Amino acid sequence: MLIKSLNRYIPLSSKVRIIWAPFSTNALPKEDRIKVGNCNINYIKVGNGPHNVLCLPGALGSIWTDFRPQVEGFDRAQFTLVAWDPPGYGKSRPPERDFPTDFYEKDAEYAHEFMKALGILSYSLLGWSDGGISSMILAAKHPAAVRKMVVWGTNSFILPHELDLYQKIRDVNSWSKSMREPMIEVYGEELFAKYWAQWVDGMIALFRAKDGNICNEMLKDIKCPTFILYGEKDPMVDKVHASHLLTNITGSRLQLFPKGKHNIHIKYADEFNKSVQEFLLQP
Repeated sequence: MLIKSLNRYIPLSSKVRIIWAPFSTNALPKEDRIKVGNCNINYIKVGNGPHNVLCLPGALGSIWTDFRPQVEGFDRAQFTLVAWDPPGYGKSRPPERDFPTDFYEKDAEYAHEFMKALGILSYSLLGWSDGGISSMILAAKHPAAVRKMVVWGTNSFILPHELDLYQKIRDVNSWSKSMREPMIEVYGEELFAKYWAQWVDGMIALFRAKDGNICNEMLKDIKCPTFILYGEKDPMVDKVHASHLLTNITGSRLQLFPKGKHNIHIKYADEFNKSVQEFLLQP
């Protein structure tokens, strides 16, 4: 696997000890719940390392649909990894999920309050897709809490052709079996189809209300070291977003996966985990 880089790239080294010890079905980390606002948040916490990391999933994503390779693959002596189901997602139901035009801001605030409820006041962020957007908002609004941030497959605005794509895949029956089945396992067919259609409608409403802007004005307020990763064959997120984030987040750096699509952290888990851990451990 060749990894290409642009500008302010983190060189790979052998400093990080990668531990890949997949859990058997009967030995999965214990899921727990904690009350935050009006929601019982479902989460797991693994490792006992000094560096706390919160994983924020993509749209409709949950712990096991989105972050299993990181839960299994991160060095548990170096990191304490927290993965959650955001409010209304996965097992953090009820309440039922909705998608108002400020739902990213709400998720960011929930994540911040969730970590405070766990007694973790300083942490880094791993944010994929929608989770990357919420991560950027959280980092901008609560800079004292965020040590470092890693985002991939994410964007701070919506392009018109991306909106067209969302509308084309509004019907989940058009998805591949491999993409559809993990979500059906979490939500069931009916609720998954309903949630996804509501997500698409929410994006359309956001685009119209804010002229495509999601959190562009907040990028200048991100002060933490930031690592941006991007799969160059990502069908969901245009390549302009990676360079835009690199240009507008001070001190950020970018790594490209030439053959990667939207889920580089799953498809190329070993390379992804190695690069991300090295970034997080750098002084």
